[in-house]
Amino acid sequence: MNLKNFPPRTAASLYCLWLAACGAAPSPAAPEAEGAVVTLDDVTIGERRHELERIGHTAVVQLHADGFAALSLRDKLLAYHLVQAATAGRDIYLDQRFAYNLPLRWVLESLYLVKDQLEPAVAAEVERYTKLFWVHSGIHDYHSTQKQLLGLTWEQFAAACAKAEAAGHRLSLRELAPLHDLREVFAVLTDPATFRSVTDKSTEDGNDPLRASCNNLYVGVASADLAGFVERHGLNSRLVKQDGKLVEQVYRCGDGRVVPPGRYAEPLAKINEHLRAALPYAPLPTQEALRRLIRYHQTGDLRDWREFNIAWVQDRDSVVDFTLGFVEVYLDPRGIKGSWEGIVSYRDAEKTRSIAALAAEAGWFEARMPWDERWKKPNVVGIAARAIEVVTETGDSGPITPVGINLPNEADVRQQYGSKSVNLANVVAAYNHTSGVGSVGEFAASAAEAERARRHAAAMDDVHTNLHEVVGHASGQVAPEIENPAQRLGLYYSTLEEARADLVGLYWLADAKLRELGLVPDADAVLAKYESYARNALVQLRRVPKGGRLEEDHMRNRQLVVHWLLANDGGVQVERREGKTYYVVTSAEAFRAGCGRLLAEVMRIKAEGDFAGGKALVETYGTKVDPQLHQEVLQRLEGLGLPSVTGFVQPELRLVRGAGGKVVDVVVEYPNDLAAQMLRWSGRR
Repeated sequence: MNLKNFPPRTAASLYCLWLAACGAAPSPAAPEAEGAVVTLDDVTIGERRHELERIGHTAVVQLHADGFAALSLRDKLLAYHLVQAATAGRDIYLDQRFAYNLPLRWVLESLYLVKDQLEPAVAAEVERYTKLFWVHSGIHDYHSTQKQLLGLTWEQFAAACAKAEAAGHRLSLRELAPLHDLREVFAVLTDPATFRSVTDKSTEDGNDPLRASCNNLYVGVASADLAGFVERHGLNSRLVKQDGKLVEQVYRCGDGRVVPPGRYAEPLAKINEHLRAALPYAPLPTQEALRRLIRYHQTGDLRDWREFNIAWVQDRDSVVDFTLGFVEVYLDPRGIKGSWEGIVSYRDAEKTRSIAALAAEAGWFEARMPWDERWKKPNVVGIAARAIEVVTETGDSGPITPVGINLPNEADVRQQYGSKSVNLANVVAAYNHTSGVGSVGEFAASAAEAERARRHAAAMDDVHTNLHEVVGHASGQVAPEIENPAQRLGLYYSTLEEARADLVGLYWLADAKLRELGLVPDADAVLAKYESYARNALVQLRRVPKGGRLEEDHMRNRQLVVHWLLANDGGVQVERREGKTYYVVTSAEAFRAGCGRLLAEVMRIKAEGDFAGGKALVETYGTKVDPQLHQEVLQRLEGLGLPSVTGFVQPELRLVRGAGGKVVDVVVEYPNDLAAQMLRWSGRR
C-alpha cells in the first residue's frame, strides 16, 4: 500500500505537507485565470530550482536525488538499468487508466510540438491541457477521477491538427486507433457526458461501478457477471466479456517456449531486457529478486509473483532498491487489479535511523494494539524500514507520487516473510521546499493553532507517515477463514485499509513510547498533528468536482476518520464564525481515544471480512460532500495560490564513457522541464 497524498501505489499526507509546512519560501501567486500556465523561474533554493510552473491548480516540481554521486559505480549502473526498465513500462499504466489515452497523447503531443504555429489562445490551451495530461497520466484527474475537458472548438482543434499534419506529425487511422477519426478524438476530449470517471465506486441508484468506470481493466463486464466467476489472474489481467463468457487477458510477454505472449507483451519484454542488463551490477539477493521478476513477466503466473515478492522482501541490505510491477489496486473499483508502476531508489542512511527505530519496535506496538487479541500477530517478522532517495518514478507512482510505501500487499507473504516500509525522503523534502505556509492561516481556528502548525506540523506529518507505513499496514491479522480480505470487502477495502493505517499512526503518535524513541518532542506536537489532520478534511474538498462525491481512497479515508470522530465524541467539533467553518480539536486525549475505538472497529471489519460493516462505515462517513461546505471551502482557498496537485519532473541518469567507450561514471541530471522530459520519454524529442 502507499500513502498517495499530496497528500498517493501511506506516510504523511502529501496534502498535509502542503497545508502546514514550516520554513519554506512563500507560494507564488495564483494565476489570474484558472488553468493558465505560469512559469516560476524565481522559485529556487540557491542555484537549485524546485517549483517550475503552475497549470491552474497543478504544480510542477523538479525532484532532486542528493547523494547519488556518492554511490559506487556498480550501484549507479544498477540504478541506471532499473531506471530504463521503469521508463519502458510507463505506457502500460496510461493504457490501463483509459483505452484511448495513448492515441490521445499522440494527438496532444503533436499539437504541442507545433504550438508556436498556432493562434495564441489555441496554443495556450494546447499547452495547458497537454501538461495536465502528462501530470495526471491521462485525461482524468488523478485524485477526483473526473475527466478534464479540452477548451477548444472543433474549428480550432481541426485547424491545429492540420498544422501538425503539415509539419509531419501523422494523424492517420494507424496513430488514432482504436479511435476512428479526429472527430471522435475531439468528442472524447470535450464531451462532459462521456467517459466521465476513470474510477467510480458509487453504488447509489443502482449504479454499477464496473460500467460507470471508464478505466481499461474491464471490457463489456458488469458486476453481475462476476457471480460465481473465479479469477486466476486477478492482479495482472484485463477481464473481457467475449461471446457471453469472461476471459482473462493476462499481462505477460511469454517465454518463447511454453508460455505464449499475452497483453502488454512488447513493453514487458522490453522491461525484461533492461532487468537482464541490470543483473551483473546487482548484489546476490537483488539478482535473485530480478530473476524471479523476469520469470513472472514471462509467465504472468501469480505463483511467480509470490516468489518474486518473497525474494524482494528478503533483500534488506542492498543500497539500490526498486518497485516494478502491477502493484496497487486503487484504480480498480473492485480493488483487485494492479496498476503498473516503477520506482527506483537508493537508501538515505542518515534519514533511515528514525524510521528503522519504529521497525525495531513493531512487536511492542502489535502487542498493545487497541483491538481484539484475536487480530494481533503473535510474532512480528521481517519489517525492513528505510528512508529512500527516489531516482525515478513512473506509471502509478509518477509524475504524481506517494510519500510512503509499505509492500508487498500480499497478506500471506507479509505474515510469513515480512514487509518493507519506506519514506520517500526527497519527495517529502520537495514538498517542504515548495508548499509554503499553505492554508493554515485560513483554516486554523486560532492563532495558537496556527503557531503550533508552523512549529510542528511538517515534522509530525513525517512521523505519522512512518507510523502509517511501518506499524500500520504491517500490523494485524485476519481470521483463518478470511484468505483475502480485499475480495471480501471489495469496493471498500482500500479505503478501510488506508483508514486503518492512518488510525494506527494517529493513535500511537500520542503514546509516551514515541517520546521515548525521540520522535515526538511534546504534547504540543501531538496536538498540532491532530489539528492538521482535522483541517485536512476541509481543505482536501477543493479536489472534489462540484456536485460530486469522494472517490479516491486516501481522500475517503481521511473524511471517514474525521467525520466519525465528529459524530462520536472523538475530541473534534465544528465551529462556525463569521460564515466560516472550522474543525476544532477540543481534546488530544479524546481524539486519541476516539481513534482507538474506530481503529478497533476497522480492524474487526478487515479481520472478519465484514462487507456490510465496511460499506456502512465508508458510505456514512467517507463519501458524501456537503455542497454548501464545499462551496465555502473553494471560496476560502481561491486567493491562497495553493496547488491541489503536484507532479514531479524526475531526475535523469546519463552514462559517462571514457577511453574506448568504457562506462566510467553515471551522473544525475535535472531537466527542470516537464515538456522536455515527457516528449523525450515518448520518443518525440
